[in-house]
Amino acid sequence: MKTITRRSFITRSTLGSAAIAAGTGLVSAPNRVLGANERIVLGIMGIGGRGSVLATTFPKQPGVELAYVCDADSNRLKPLAAKVEEIQGKSPKVLQDFRKMLEDKAVDAIINATPDHWHSLGTILACQAGKHVYVEKPASHNIWEGRKAVEAARKYNRVVQLGTQTRSGAYAQHGVAYIAAGKLGKVHMIKVFNMKTRPPIEPRPNRAVPEGVDYDLWLGPAPQRPFNPNDFSGGYWNWKWDFSGGDIINDGVHQMDLARWCSGQKAPRGIHCAGGIFEFTDGQDTPDTQVVTYDFDGLTMIFELTLWTPYLKKIPQWIRDGDYFPKWPFCATRVEVYGTDGFMYFGRHGGGWQVFTDEDKAGDFEYGRDPVIPHIQNFLECVKSGKRPNADIEEGHLSTVLCHLGNISYRLGGRKLQYDPIKERFIGDEEANALLKRTYRAPWVVPEVV
Repeated sequence: MKTITRRSFITRSTLGSAAIAAGTGLVSAPNRVLGANERIVLGIMGIGGRGSVLATTFPKQPGVELAYVCDADSNRLKPLAAKVEEIQGKSPKVLQDFRKMLEDKAVDAIINATPDHWHSLGTILACQAGKHVYVEKPASHNIWEGRKAVEAARKYNRVVQLGTQTRSGAYAQHGVAYIAAGKLGKVHMIKVFNMKTRPPIEPRPNRAVPEGVDYDLWLGPAPQRPFNPNDFSGGYWNWKWDFSGGDIINDGVHQMDLARWCSGQKAPRGIHCAGGIFEFTDGQDTPDTQVVTYDFDGLTMIFELTLWTPYLKKIPQWIRDGDYFPKWPFCATRVEVYGTDGFMYFGRHGGGWQVFTDEDKAGDFEYGRDPVIPHIQNFLECVKSGKRPNADIEEGHLSTVLCHLGNISYRLGGRKLQYDPIKERFIGDEEANALLKRTYRAPWVVPEVV
C-alpha cells in the first residue's frame, strides 16, 4: 500500500504541544560539551552478538571513532578489531579489562553491550570515570541497582541512553502524542505481547574455563559458579536468574517500554504474575509462559509471554523499513492500546501503528521506519549538546522495573504484590523486598553511594 491519504500522516496542528520531542531536557553542567564538528571517541565493553553489531555500526556514523574494544573473552578481540579497522581506517586498541579504557581521558563515551548482570555496574563505573554511556537494554539486573545507575548519571552529569530504540522512531513519537492528545478517548487498558519461540538448549556439563577467558571478570557482580558453556555463550544466560530475568527482560522490555510510554504513567501499585516452565526441560530458571497484570491509576496493563508459539512472528525487516504493517494478530511483539473512543495496534522497531474505531473502520495510521540508526544518532547528538536523550536512563529504569516486578511476583509463587513507586519498595512484604537487590562479590560491588 503506497497511496498517501489523510490518515497516513499526523499533522502538526493535531499533535501540537502534545508531541514527544526528542532530547528536550538538559543534563546540567556537563564536564565537557563537544563542538559541533568535533570527533566523538568511543570504547565498547562486551562484543558478543549485540556488541559486535554496535561495534561495527557506531564507527559508520560521521565524526565517530571507536578507539577501544573490550571483552572478557580475549579470543573475540582481534577479529572484531579487524572489522572495525575496515570501517574507520584505524584499528582500535584491544583490552580484556574494560577498566583500563575508562582511564583514558580521550574517551568521551562507552557502549555497554555486556550481559544483563553487568549493565548497571558498568554504567556506574563509566559515569564515575566521566564517560557518557550507551547501554543495551535492560537497564539493570535488579531494581535497586537500576536506581543506582540513574543516580550515577545525575551525579556525574552524564548522558546515558538505553538501547530501547523505539523511543527514537518518529512514528512512535507521533503515536504516543496521538494517544496523549486524547484521540483514543480515555485509555484504561494496554496489552503487551512477547509471544515467540526459542530453540531448546542442549544441556552441557561444567568444564574448565577456556584459555583466553577471564571468567571472574565475566561473572563480575553475579555469584560465583562453575563455568558452563551454556551460561557463557549463545545468550543462554538470559534464562538464568543469576544473570538475567528471562524473555520479559531480554526482549519484552522493548514492548514494555513502549506500553508504559503510551500510558503516560511511571509505575504500578499492584502486580500479579501467573505462569511457569511448561514446555522446556533444558534447565532454564525463568518461565516459558508468563502473564503479568499491573494496576496503574485508572489503567490495567497486561503482559503476555510464550516461548513456544512458532506461528507468532517478530516484525520482519522489510516491514520495518517500508510502507507496510504486520499481520497484527500474528505479530509476536505488538502493543494494543484500548481507549473509550478507539483501539490502536502499535509495533515496536518500525512496525507503525493503526487505529480502529469499528471492525470495518480503519482510522488514522502511520507507517514506521527502523529507529536503530536514529537512536544511535540521538545519543551522539546529546553527547555533544548535553541534552537528555530520547531513552534517558531514568525512563529505561522505570520500564525495566515493570519486568522485575513481574518476575518477583512469579518467584514468590504468583503472589499479589503492592508497590510503593516513590520508595521503590513493596508494602508489607519483606520477602519481596529481599529480591529488590542482590549480594555482590568483591570487587564487583554496586556501591550504596555512587
